[in-house]
Amino acid sequence: MRDSARPSVLTIGSFDGVHLGHAALIRCARTRASAHPEGPLVKALVFDPHPMTVLAPSRAPARLSTFAQRERWLHELGADQVVRLEPTPELLQQTPAAFVAAMCAQHKPIAIVEGEDFRFGHDRAGDVGTLAALGAEHGFDVEVVPPVETALSDQSMVRASSSMARWLVTHGRVDDVERLLGRPYELTGEVVRGDRRGREIGFPTANVQTRSLLPRDGVYAGVAHLPDGTQRAAAIHVGPRATFDAPVRTLEAHVLDWAWPTHGQPEYGWSIRLQLHHFLRDQAKFDGIESLVDQILRDVGRTRTMAINRTPQEVVS
Repeated sequence: MRDSARPSVLTIGSFDGVHLGHAALIRCARTRASAHPEGPLVKALVFDPHPMTVLAPSRAPARLSTFAQRERWLHELGADQVVRLEPTPELLQQTPAAFVAAMCAQHKPIAIVEGEDFRFGHDRAGDVGTLAALGAEHGFDVEVVPPVETALSDQSMVRASSSMARWLVTHGRVDDVERLLGRPYELTGEVVRGDRRGREIGFPTANVQTRSLLPRDGVYAGVAHLPDGTQRAAAIHVGPRATFDAPVRTLEAHVLDWAWPTHGQPEYGWSIRLQLHHFLRDQAKFDGIESLVDQILRDVGRTRTMAINRTPQEVVS
């Protein structure tokens, strides 16, 4: 049967960050699809960008992930197809009934899986009760998945949500973000030309231009995913370069034991993924280059040790 003719199990949302709650939705959808004799596809319909960028741009949440990241993670969790929904004014003005009718015509759902706080349609007028009533009319079931809670490093229990992930990121708690997402927080972007200060002092950095939410200013231990498919430990700096009186917040990574550009690779204009594993220290202004270099050496040493202890089989350090 062609994919266009196959029924589906749908889940719909923004899926920003793809956290543990989103993973539970995909698992439930996968279970429903596996038990159905027609072999329906598991489809995640993903609003991108967030609807608030259209409805109230000044109140739109900061972005945790690009669509490409969400697509990759949702496929890894078990989605057969990840479909981008552009939040046009026309789409956002649809009534709940019109929205569901359009989804049914296009995707032929036998079930729709959502969290208990799911809202849809103009003015968020529809909820899971509305969805169930429309399901009875159109012939699909509705599965409501309960919230997922996880323990943070301070032993507090929190509900997995994109808003909680954003709060943790802005406070630099990247180890707790990993607990909430089920994977390290990842920033992706393009390597651009910087002022080459790092190169001048013996620690060249990849300056990364990203549109995703930056964590609290400071230095982080993490991993760089490079264009050749390798992963290397990286000391990652977020914020202004106070020692050089550079006020603009930047994202830069010193990739350990890696000379670049490599043969055939341009110096700038290529994509990099940075995973943040541990917060090392706050932003600081040093008295001079010598004290800065001494601190960078300590940062690099801690980064190397953490990478070896964390994933020695995967991370070259």
